[in-house]
Amino acid sequence: MTLKEYYQTLGISPGVYDFAIEIEEGLKERFKAIDQVTELNQMKVLWAMQKNKLAEAHFTATTGYGYNDLGRETLEKVYADIFKTEDALVRPQITCGTHALAVALSSNLRPGDELLSPVGKPYDTLEEVIGIRPSKGSLKEYGVSYRQVDLLPDGGFDFDGIKKAINEKTKLVTIQRSKGYATRPTLSVERIGELISFVKSIKPDVICMVDNCYGEFVEEKEPSEVGADMVVGSLIKNPGGGLAPVGGYICGTKECIENAAYRLTSPGLGKEVGASLGLNDKLFQGLFLAPCVVNSALKGAILAANIYEKLGFPVIPNGTESRHDIIQAVELGKPELLIAFCEGIQAAAPVDSYVRPEPWAMPGYDSDVIMAAGAFVSGSSIELSADGPLKEPYAVYFQGGLTYPHVKFGIMMSLQKIVEKGLIPWEK
Repeated sequence: MTLKEYYQTLGISPGVYDFAIEIEEGLKERFKAIDQVTELNQMKVLWAMQKNKLAEAHFTATTGYGYNDLGRETLEKVYADIFKTEDALVRPQITCGTHALAVALSSNLRPGDELLSPVGKPYDTLEEVIGIRPSKGSLKEYGVSYRQVDLLPDGGFDFDGIKKAINEKTKLVTIQRSKGYATRPTLSVERIGELISFVKSIKPDVICMVDNCYGEFVEEKEPSEVGADMVVGSLIKNPGGGLAPVGGYICGTKECIENAAYRLTSPGLGKEVGASLGLNDKLFQGLFLAPCVVNSALKGAILAANIYEKLGFPVIPNGTESRHDIIQAVELGKPELLIAFCEGIQAAAPVDSYVRPEPWAMPGYDSDVIMAAGAFVSGSSIELSADGPLKEPYAVYFQGGLTYPHVKFGIMMSLQKIVEKGLIPWEK
């Protein structure tokens, strides 16, 4: 069979196929530029592994307390070198990105301190961590206050508002790089650096933490190279390369990481405990593959932006903007379009392709959410996935893809489902 015939066998109509291929043809130069960034990041990862003399012995499993786990210690040195930080905490005991952020925040804030977000409301699941929405064990319950300064209508920083918000209680500034369930621009590393410089010019001792989820290896530098005291993320997103089955990371200053380790385990124990349970080989290999996996996801996001923009939908970023994370938002405007899009992504999956996703009341969110992900690792959003809250503007957030051909197929299938349901005019 020809390639086009294989796509037809998998449910893609000739019209949808031809439409997608025509748009893809116009993106070749853009894709070459992405390949250059990928090559730099691949060499960066390889350099860090060779510098720390990664060996087969580092894949040996530890159990129990995990004392003297050489693989775990080497992995953390590798992460610290990649992110250009003094230290790192990289553990399978960190259950998700929200957990990593909660550990970083709660370990470096004390009663009476204030947390400031100068980029507007954080991602939904952090609202309960902070106490914006009441929850047991929130920072608010422990006497940590919270203040935020929204971005300006054009997505710029409200520098005057930020200056007024910083006070003697401000201990930590949290900067979310990606957009979350918002339709604001993702922050580039350069813009993050400008914001950190401004904050520290007002209060030099403030801790600046960046939620780096979905942004790792998209650019040549990470936020820790432009002044961030901590960068935080999930291993089942970009840096796990699709192989890490669980885990999170915090990279930063020695003091911040020491505090985080004492919070993750116990005062007095810190980084000395935490068995790797035979996962080190997957964490290392996933990290090694991560730049190329991010490359595939990034190209897919750009293809999705151009396809849906051509169909007349608002997309963020748009089809020509520079990219600073792997997430593509498409404002679909109607719940039935959001659901059909996610049905297409699920139908394109290698796992559970026969399952139809349904909106439901997910913990940590203030509305029903629909999620599509037929992943080898449950919840892994570096694998092809799409999700969105069932509320205006009914935006879908599309991300991931371990290989570019699979992402391409997923985008085609999302459009195919929309076309089959007659939700958009289609005469191609």
